[in-house]
Amino acid sequence: MVTSWAQVNADIAGCAKCEISAGITNKVPGQGNPDARLMIIGEGPGAQEDRQGLAFVGAAGQLLTQMLQAIGLSREEVFISNIVKCRPPGNRAPTDEEANNCLPYLRAQTALIRPQAILLLGATALKYILGPELRITKARGQFVPSKGVYILPTFHPAALLRDPGKKRDAWEDLKQLRDKLSWLPEKEKKNNGMAT
Repeated sequence: MVTSWAQVNADIAGCAKCEISAGITNKVPGQGNPDARLMIIGEGPGAQEDRQGLAFVGAAGQLLTQMLQAIGLSREEVFISNIVKCRPPGNRAPTDEEANNCLPYLRAQTALIRPQAILLLGATALKYILGPELRITKARGQFVPSKGVYILPTFHPAALLRDPGKKRDAWEDLKQLRDKLSWLPEKEKKNNGMAT
């Protein structure tokens, strides 16, 4: 059981369970507020993320920042992570083996943060968090309560860049998220060290 950010970050940094870890520039553990009310989970690092070691810093990340600002949140208020912490070659989706190797780190981060809500970005996050039988086009916009956390799937920002017609649906999802967070009581702060 992981008891600290230092431990989980060290475990991620030292991980070599998958072959993809040998071909990367940087691990991308995720970053943000260790006391976040909202945790955001995407698929995996892209080229910019691999280069910088930070989650969601490319074009999709810039759109995510704008999406958060539209509902009154800054990146510093949330915690942003991914299903996998290493960039799969060619930005392909992670394999089941790669995702399953990385999920314990994501679970440890979630346990340390204890978010009130989780926003799942795209089909890969949906598959590994809520189940492989679900489809993002059908599941998006519907909260799933789990262990006291409200989980909301929506489209990945990269999908919105490819198909701007999906932006209206994503905006409706974000407004639901904003309303849910405003309805929930303020989260009790705890001192659990730094997230990055």
